[in-house]
Amino acid sequence: MSKKVRLVKDIPHERYKIQIFNYNGKYIVKIELGQFEQSFKVAEIDVSGLGEVENMITNELLSNSLKRFVEMRSDWSNGFNLKNTK
Repeated sequence: MSKKVRLVKDIPHERYKIQIFNYNGKYIVKIELGQFEQSFKVAEIDVSGLGEVENMITNELLSNSLKRFVEMRSDWSNGFNLKNTK
């Protein structure tokens, strides 16, 4: 029997959609911006609970995520421009 992904927390933010899920013994932090998303996984046994996972979502993490989102958009745009060249 497979486990279902369960949303355990929506974290309000002015720029991102941030959600924490629980699945198969892991917490999954998903950060979305527009059409792009990043996810981070941590085993339940490596943290003391949901609060500790929330504490891992720092301003530094979100700032670095923004840099990655900009890179992702650039990479995707470059690939999109090549879609009809083959």
